[in-house]
Amino acid sequence: MIWNKEFECMSEKKLKALQLERLKQTVKRAYEKVPYYRKKFDEVGLKPEDIKTLDDIKNIPFTSKADLREVYPFGMFASSLSEIVEIHMSSGTTGKPVVAGYTRNDIDIWAEVMARCLTMAGATKDDIVQNCYGYGLFTGGFGVHYGAHKIGAMVVPASAGNTRRQIEIMRDFGTTILTCTPSYALYMAEVAQEMGIEPTTLKLKAGCFGAEMWTEQMRKEIEKRFNLSALNIYGLTEIIGPGVAHECMEKKGLHVFEDHFYVEVIDPDTGDSLPDGKRGELVLTTLTREGMPMLRFRTKDITSLIREKCNCGRTFARIERIRGRTDDMIKVRGVMIFPYQIERTILEVQGVEPHYQIIITRPQHLDEIEVMVEMSKETFSDEVKHIENLRKKLEKRIEETIGIRVKVTLVEPKSLPRSEGKAKRVIDKRSLID
Repeated sequence: MIWNKEFECMSEKKLKALQLERLKQTVKRAYEKVPYYRKKFDEVGLKPEDIKTLDDIKNIPFTSKADLREVYPFGMFASSLSEIVEIHMSSGTTGKPVVAGYTRNDIDIWAEVMARCLTMAGATKDDIVQNCYGYGLFTGGFGVHYGAHKIGAMVVPASAGNTRRQIEIMRDFGTTILTCTPSYALYMAEVAQEMGIEPTTLKLKAGCFGAEMWTEQMRKEIEKRFNLSALNIYGLTEIIGPGVAHECMEKKGLHVFEDHFYVEVIDPDTGDSLPDGKRGELVLTTLTREGMPMLRFRTKDITSLIREKCNCGRTFARIERIRGRTDDMIKVRGVMIFPYQIERTILEVQGVEPHYQIIITRPQHLDEIEVMVEMSKETFSDEVKHIENLRKKLEKRIEETIGIRVKVTLVEPKSLPRSEGKAKRVIDKRSLID
């Protein structure tokens, strides 16, 4: 099923012509309406009329989250406040929050791209979408909500939390599509079993999971526990929210809605463009957003571009599953590590649950990594020697994956914190010592 075949299946020639037309309009709007962009362009001697081909986008300066914080709260808006109908913002956990403004047309575009996402998951007007992303200033809940309305599906605005009630609603309402973070989906399956409800008996057929890093192994775990198709959704507040890209049922990368977002992958160190298939930092430019056009925004997300034709019939480029963030990389003893590498290894080993924490300390001025992993109920009740063998096996596997010796601590089931939103996987205590 495809929501908008006219655009999602358009030829490369038509797409490039549309992108160039929209890029020119966006650059002109940003230059004329946003003082920040006018200053940036003037500093490098660039004018909107200098953008004559898509390749000229490389001459436009990058935009970073730090730039957005400098002009907090409304300095990136290209529309007057009277034209802004909705505001969202990031959590601001690492500094001032990023404020995003939406015009009425921006909301319509958001609904359109989210309708495409939900359709990729098989949603129709006959489906019941239980939306467990947070409502409020966070973009997640509202994006799904608008997309479900666009399709005509019944949306249950459950938001995050009150997990036992969530399970009851799924059972009583006959929910068919679930949207939430992957870690929360696993927690919901756990709570359902505690309530005496087998998750596989629910009517769920698919889920749109995102807002945090997750691995292919976690996908398999969610699919096994709920008997559904677990699909990856991608988005970020700075660009529009969820709805920038989504997986189809082929599960071979996330289709970027290129009629609304221009996608690049660059070397994070040099800023140079990378060829398709080469892993680097994702850079996005909005092509249709009015309230807050964004030019060459550095997402810090690590991925690669896939342009081979997809069997689903869509012609948009895909990005591979996000492999980490440039600011999520952990440097330990001179080695760069992504948390997802450890997660993937844990989920490949039988006898443990997909719940873990990575704790980094610096005793005696030497970095140490402890990985706390929950045992399954069966393992917890097993003999001590079997538990010790499992611990050693995990230590060996993780060391083989990341190249550094780690200490694995196996803990009893359900002893690690659960999250109803984004899971906190890494606790770096070195900053408390330095």
